[in-house]
Amino acid sequence: MAIHNIIEAPDPRLKTISKPVETFDDALKTLVEDMFETMYAANGIGLAAIQIGLPLRLLVIDLQPEDMDAEPEECHSHGGHKHFHRPLKKEPRVFVNPEILDPSEELHSFQEGCLSVPDIYADVERPSACRVRWQDLEGNTHEEDMTDMMAVCIQHEMDHLEGILFIDHLSRLKRNMALKKLEKARKAA
Repeated sequence: MAIHNIIEAPDPRLKTISKPVETFDDALKTLVEDMFETMYAANGIGLAAIQIGLPLRLLVIDLQPEDMDAEPEECHSHGGHKHFHRPLKKEPRVFVNPEILDPSEELHSFQEGCLSVPDIYADVERPSACRVRWQDLEGNTHEEDMTDMMAVCIQHEMDHLEGILFIDHLSRLKRNMALKKLEKARKAA
């Protein structure tokens, strides 16, 4: 397993339209393991293959909800107050050749961020629910209705497969401000 570098905007590779995965083999399984390791290392909840430079219709998602069955752990003390949180539960999901079949008419605005556009967050309006069809690592086809955070995340990641970043959904002014902020942060680093 390996952690890959995540490509950042305005790298032109992020504008690539990804090609379908045609071979379901051990190399694909290894790539998926690497993608999860890369995503977890960057504290992300989703990653498309193009974000590590591979123009394949492949993405991984793990919303990592709090594990309600686990004992709360002390995370830090704040001004003498102890804070507890539950550990995150890993729920890794792999989507090969995903497609959205039936986006809802109802739109929902959600604050999004992206590992390829670090430290930039903006509200993006998307369908609040969608039906998704995809293949698993063996090539079997699945369909599921996605709602809430999962619907937002799958649509965000699937945009990457079409060469679209979440900032492309913003007005030109907001997008330019985001890219300038990114450039400024890069120069400072």
